[in-house]
Amino acid sequence: MIFNAHDLVVIFAQTLGEQYRTRLVPGGDEPLYRPAAGADADSGTDSKTDSKNCHEIIFRHDYFQSALHELAHWCIAGADRRQQPDYGYWYRPDTRTASQQTEFEHAEARPQAVEWLLTAACGKPFRVSLDNLAGGDPLDEGSLWRAVYGELQRCLAGAMPPRAAILARALAMHYNQSWPLPADYFVVPVFAGAVPGTVVSGSTFSGNAVFGGTVFGGTVFGGTVPVCGVKVSV
Repeated sequence: MIFNAHDLVVIFAQTLGEQYRTRLVPGGDEPLYRPAAGADADSGTDSKTDSKNCHEIIFRHDYFQSALHELAHWCIAGADRRQQPDYGYWYRPDTRTASQQTEFEHAEARPQAVEWLLTAACGKPFRVSLDNLAGGDPLDEGSLWRAVYGELQRCLAGAMPPRAAILARALAMHYNQSWPLPADYFVVPVFAGAVPGTVVSGSTFSGNAVFGGTVFGGTVFGGTVPVCGVKVSV
């Protein structure tokens, strides 16, 4: 399957972009969220998508995975955060120390969990990103996998960001993926270590098997999105 970032630009525009006056923009040397100049809260009251009056989610070059990652950040950010450049968060570049890397992984666990869901909806393999290849300390990819997986469980147990649920379903339809996904789709790599005994949707798993029970519904109706049987307002 060919994964073209332009498809993500179009799908986002058709599902959420107009309502939130936001564009997904390729070509950045570095990713950046840039709110519209002098923007107020991004509601659906103004259906115009004039680029001068739009927020921008800028991803690196034409990289498909960069676009998904930046979309995940946007899906999580609240209205106040979406009025600030890069959502008002700090970013420490590559070469982070061990303690700084721990901070980074704590901040990245939830965005990468949502990225995993969006990636799965495309039918594409996912791998966590440590984003610190030039750091001097040894990296523990397993630690980040476990943190991301823990956040993924929370999403599937009812804490799915509503915009992520809408976007995931649209991606699954475009890429002809079954939705919701099979219960055993999300698997933590063996090297990351097992996290047994966690209950998701009423089922307990052990070892490296990830989910039992329903992953989550993606159908949008009446302004709500069912997530593991729990309706949340959009």
